[in-house]
Amino acid sequence: MTDRVVTVVPEAGLHARPASEFVETANEFDGDIRIATVGDGDPVDARSMLGVTSLGVESGEDVRISAEGGDAEAAIDALEGVLSTPENGGGD
Repeated sequence: MTDRVVTVVPEAGLHARPASEFVETANEFDGDIRIATVGDGDPVDARSMLGVTSLGVESGEDVRISAEGGDAEAAIDALEGVLSTPENGGGD
């Protein structure tokens, strides 16, 4: 099991479009991937839009991403990239 704590950067938190991008990215990997709020949250399936949005994560909050499997490190790197990038991609 590999895990990492990541601070959510998108202004909308982990809702709507950022959550959709997070779930799409999680679905690109094979292993078991979970996400939880740090401290008090039960982990949910990172491939579930309902599960991810039910966390109610706001911008600036920390989440723990956990992954198992051969591509666990790559999955966490990719998901951290989604959560660490402003919604507009920081391009303007």
